[in-house]
Amino acid sequence: MSEVEQLVATIKRQLKAQGLTYRDVAQALALSEASVKRLFASERLNLDRLAQLATLLGFTLAELAQEAAAALPVLRRLTREQEAQLVLDRKLLLVAVCALNHWSAEEIVAAYQITRAECVERLLVLDRMGLITLLPGDRIRLRVMRDFDWLPDGPIRHFFREEGLNDFLDSPFNAPGQTMEFAHAMLTGPALEQLRLELQRLRARVALLHDESASAPLAQRRGIGMLLATREWEPTGFASLRQRPR
Repeated sequence: MSEVEQLVATIKRQLKAQGLTYRDVAQALALSEASVKRLFASERLNLDRLAQLATLLGFTLAELAQEAAAALPVLRRLTREQEAQLVLDRKLLLVAVCALNHWSAEEIVAAYQITRAECVERLLVLDRMGLITLLPGDRIRLRVMRDFDWLPDGPIRHFFREEGLNDFLDSPFNAPGQTMEFAHAMLTGPALEQLRLELQRLRARVALLHDESASAPLAQRRGIGMLLATREWEPTGFASLRQRPR
């Protein structure tokens, strides 16, 4: 959906919410009712017409645009099929990850071996998925919730386990900006649930810091990975020493 289509849909929704008819619009715009219907059907509204409609609805033009943007659906997750599509095309996955990290098309092309045409082609795919809105000038607007995440047992998580996990852990984690904490405990069910909630809050905090850092120049931001995982577990070396059932 284009920006004009979003604005027209928002205007129609606000007209209905405020109990205004096409006749009211016709009077405000000094047009016939038939002309108003044709205007909405064609969705060819110039800036002056949009400003007039915004005034009729009690908005400034900027507020109307914000209302339209707020009405866009946002994603918390992709489907399994969409994740599989990302994994099959590494450049598509690269562009998706960069977009989620607030990179511009120019920054993607400057940093990686991908042409502008290849980048835009994949941005259009992400637009169709609903992950982003591709704006004029190849500008990227994210359409994901702050807690956007990959499917728990989906293709992206599988890709990370197969190709990324060993690479991520292949570090002594003793350089500046690196840390690794490991703990082992015997917990009750309620204690484990409390720990799970704490990990969720920490992940939400990371997402908030990610958004707050987005306004800084790319050169001042660093890509980081944080792995949070808990499960009932005993090292296999210990398990092999357990008493056998009689």
